Amino acid sequence: MAKSEGQEKPGRIKQLRMIAQIIKQSNPKGMPIVFLSAVGTLAVVVVIGLVTGYLWYSVFLGILLAFTVGLVVFGQLAQRAQYSLLHGQVGAAAAVLQGMRGNWQVTPAIAVNRDQDLVHMVVGYPGVILVSEGPGNRTARMLAAEKKRLARAVLGVEIYDVQCGDGEGQVPLAKLQRHIMKLPRNLKKPAVNEVKDRLRSLPKNMPLPKGPMPKGARMPRGPKMR
Repeated sequence: MAKSEGQEKPGRIKQLRMIAQIIKQSNPKGMPIVFLSAVGTLAVVVVIGLVTGYLWYSVFLGILLAFTVGLVVFGQLAQRAQYSLLHGQVGAAAAVLQGMRGNWQVTPAIAVNRDQDLVHMVVGYPGVILVSEGPGNRTARMLAAEKKRLARAVLGVEIYDVQCGDGEGQVPLAKLQRHIMKLPRNLKKPAVNEVKDRLRSLPKNMPLPKGPMPKGARMPRGPKMR
């Protein structure tokens, strides 16, 4: 058991180094910001300890807070860096959706056209969510067609359509998880599982297109729905 834990530790350190390199490539000032945020937190807490007369206690507390603040800033910068790497790639929205916490079922690319515009399907507490990638004038028809097709299988269940992109009326990739999480909770857990079962029985559409679909891309997980 101890050997297994010892093997995991170098792996985690290597992973953190890789993430730090990604942050550095995306934003050269990223790692200095992480360091300064931690040091600044420690300095503030120590100063408070000097004023109040609890120096050693404030040093201990300051180290804990500095470590926590550094990790939070590090995580936020890592998230931004990964979004920037995925931006513009075919299947980027699917990679973001698959990183959501909670009772979600994500089916990438249930519809594809010759221009490699995609429609992904998400099933969760809001109901069924269709998320498109591509220009709005092309994906609007795809979303309407999929919405009509799925409505026959999930009668009475709310179906949302979301266009992911940088155009007018579209949801940017960096805000996609948050947008989905804010949708109203229309279903209970048993109903969500029932909808999943119904949709699994539907025939598949056309296969995935050829292109730089990010395989196994891991996105930072969003807040867990309660």
